[in-house]
Amino acid sequence: MFEYYVDLALRSLKHNKVLTSLMVLAIAVGIGASMTTLTVMHLLSGNPMPGKSDRLFYAQVDGMPKFAAGNPKEPPDMLDYRSALDLWSARKADRQALVVDSQVKMLAPDIDQPPLMGMLLSTTADFFTMFDVPFQYGGPWSGDDDLRHARVAVISANLNDKLYGGADSTGRTLRLRDADVRIVGVLKPWRPTPQFYDVVGGRYAHGQTDDYYSKPEDVFTPFSTGLEINDGNFRQFNCWEVPKQPGHLVDAGCVWIGLWVELDTAAKVAAYRNFLADYAAQQQAMGRIGYVDNTRLRNLMAWLDFNQVIPGDVRLQTWLALSFLVICLCNTVGLLLAKFLRRGGEIGVRRALGASRSQIFMQCLIEAGVIGLLGGGGGLLLAMLGLQWVRSQPVAYADLAHLDLPMFFTTFLLAVLVSLLAGTLPALRASRIAPALQLKTL
Repeated sequence: MFEYYVDLALRSLKHNKVLTSLMVLAIAVGIGASMTTLTVMHLLSGNPMPGKSDRLFYAQVDGMPKFAAGNPKEPPDMLDYRSALDLWSARKADRQALVVDSQVKMLAPDIDQPPLMGMLLSTTADFFTMFDVPFQYGGPWSGDDDLRHARVAVISANLNDKLYGGADSTGRTLRLRDADVRIVGVLKPWRPTPQFYDVVGGRYAHGQTDDYYSKPEDVFTPFSTGLEINDGNFRQFNCWEVPKQPGHLVDAGCVWIGLWVELDTAAKVAAYRNFLADYAAQQQAMGRIGYVDNTRLRNLMAWLDFNQVIPGDVRLQTWLALSFLVICLCNTVGLLLAKFLRRGGEIGVRRALGASRSQIFMQCLIEAGVIGLLGGGGGLLLAMLGLQWVRSQPVAYADLAHLDLPMFFTTFLLAVLVSLLAGTLPALRASRIAPALQLKTL
């Protein structure tokens, strides 16, 4: 019976090609627009550390004095130097990583190439194991290297391709600013989406958060090493006093360092929260900080949500595209209703020959489903064109826009669901056509 209904649907669609084309086009345009924005939203809102995000936490302590006012409802997104070093040195978590980035001039002394400007991430050895960073050559530095201020570095696959043509560059020398470091590791192509470990202040950025979808830093060095090499080039997140030397933020009245910790159990999470509260109380007693109860420990996904990392324009475009899909749905309802009611004589004859209302309803609904499949094919082509347009835009996430397998199947599923939803009311109206009245008019 199903094959028979499909055959009837195809015959009916061929009978009125203009009306069929309008319905297919309405669904295709609605699906194409909505799937373009939904695909971008899907790519930008994913979990960058699936299976581990609930064990990774961002630590916050309000290290600002009371006279600096601040925001007693929420601590600053970053830590001052002293608080960051105190918390990291306490080793109260399974793993912990300090992070701060800065721009630096890079040069390979043994390569005949001009200097490059890139990004340097000063961090600690646990960074690589905490965040499952993959290595192509070599590996991370050790915890002892952190303490010894060792002149070592890990470089990205992108920088390794630029400088060394993708060859194993471990053991070679890289000059950062005016200091030489030894390359101990080269990453595989690695790009967490979003670049969560750098996320700060997104909710204050008025929707301009696409930088969180850029490529990772070019060079990684031990935290203390990076501070020494690139002193004077660090950016403060917020300050309550002017640094004595611009860019020199060690022991300055500024917050500018992030701290990530890994905690494997709920008991450890509770213990670390107590540790943060005890540390704040201790520092307040010493007269250094003003807000003792202003500490936070959010897991990775809660931190991304708190900072509203998805760019505001993507959110707006998604709502507009879904609204447009609803408009296309309403147009399709009207077109299907007109199509089915115009076939009242045919439906009346079928009813007179013994077809039940449910059979008429099913026939019309299957016809709507066939239209949805055709519209889904057109919508897929339009979505691919839309994503190609996104890739041409000057935004950091442009090269991430692609249609993966789940979204490919979602396109067709959404098209069929939309068409079935649009066809429900017209099919119901068609199934209630009185056969006697239609036969009189024949």
